[in-house]
Amino acid sequence: MIEKTIHLFTDKEEEFINLLVRIGTKQTIAKTLVLFARLKTATSYDIEHGADLRQPEVSVAVKYLERKGWIENRESVTPNKGRPIKIWTLKVPFKNILDAISREKQGELKARIEMIGKVRNFA
Repeated sequence: MIEKTIHLFTDKEEEFINLLVRIGTKQTIAKTLVLFARLKTATSYDIEHGADLRQPEVSVAVKYLERKGWIENRESVTPNKGRPIKIWTLKVPFKNILDAISREKQGELKARIEMIGKVRNFA
């Protein structure tokens, strides 16, 4: 029998996920980010089970994080025949990711304030 470890979120991590979602981060991405904050390296299986996501949600989340330049992958050949396993690794420190999210959200807020100013000009 093969034995695997499944990581579950603590209450503090759940609260962190909820905060990320409340500021506008998609839940699947928030869960994946928090999982990477703890693990630094994970397979798709680890993300799927540890973050309680379905495989398509994992694919979307890791593609987003990869486009942002926050994670990278490498392939590991399995001892059996079959597809190689992708191993995702955090590419930048987690603090830098939080800084980038903060800058992005501040930019969005500034843009909204400017729109409100334009709306006021029409009134």
